[in-house]
Amino acid sequence: MSSKKIRILSIDGGGIRGILPGVVLAYIEEQLMTLEGSQARLSDYFDLLVGTSTGGILACTYLIPARDEQGKPTHRPKFTARQAVDLYLERGDDIFDITFWQKVRSKGGLTDERYSAAELEEALNDYYGDTLLSELLRPCLITSYDIRNRRAHFFSQIDARASNTHDFPIKEVARATSAAPTYFEVARVKSVFGTPYPLIDGGVFANNPAMCAYAEARGIPFSTVLNDPGKPDRPRAQDMIIVSLGTGSTFKPYEYSKAKDWGMLEWLQPIIDIMMSGNAETVTYQLHKIWETTTTPDHFIRLAPDLYEAKPEMDDASVKNLNCLREAGTKFVTENLERLNKVVELLIENK
Repeated sequence: MSSKKIRILSIDGGGIRGILPGVVLAYIEEQLMTLEGSQARLSDYFDLLVGTSTGGILACTYLIPARDEQGKPTHRPKFTARQAVDLYLERGDDIFDITFWQKVRSKGGLTDERYSAAELEEALNDYYGDTLLSELLRPCLITSYDIRNRRAHFFSQIDARASNTHDFPIKEVARATSAAPTYFEVARVKSVFGTPYPLIDGGVFANNPAMCAYAEARGIPFSTVLNDPGKPDRPRAQDMIIVSLGTGSTFKPYEYSKAKDWGMLEWLQPIIDIMMSGNAETVTYQLHKIWETTTTPDHFIRLAPDLYEAKPEMDDASVKNLNCLREAGTKFVTENLERLNKVVELLIENK
């Protein structure tokens, strides 16, 4: 029986608030570099990465391979975790920039998507190029939802390696998982095989994808997939470590005196907020209960930074709010050094 545990990283959705888990994970990677050498990367210390929306973009960015002089993918990641955060800090204000005419035409997002996807697609192309899902460095699961077939659509690196019908350009995977209704238009992505899919943000059903991560891991023969006989196949909860990252608590209160008379338009934004935060809380509760049945209940690790002075809106990419989000992430790190360093120890012990 293997003594090594399967290390899983799960990252919530949350738009520009992806800066928060990004800053936390940059700290974790930098600690790994300090202890294990300058070439250490997150992809070396997690066996499965799972993400929704902004969390899916981060997961993909950690796993994109660098390319050699011939343009072929190598076995090392292209970006550090700190560089992954730069996608938000350097491109966020362009991605969430709304022109006057777009604002008028969409009536603030009521009759059309709030933002053009052009800047988002340009940023994803710049970061990912033509890299395919099958070329990512580790097993991963990225969520989205198929509006035509009315079912969850999961992008799996393992499935992509098995068949080109499941393989997609990563820039399209990232575009699909972040196609938040009312913010961006539906993504129409094609597999390498050529099959089109109309997809939206996976946050509509799994804004916190940690339960998806647990379910996915239960069916993976890790010793074969990772070519590591020390890893358990189809692990149970007691054989896993899950590090689950939130994107900032958004407990905005809604007053009964106002909400009791709301109609469809008034409920639109609050119901999205309630569904997303409610999903995150429920999944965290479920997984805590599962891990309480094991001998290592502390191996389900939920890291949920507070927003502090940052705004809760997923699309507030003003310079001021970008800085507030980065500061909130840094403050969470400072206040949780002992806990985060324990995570680093667990990752190294189970490599």
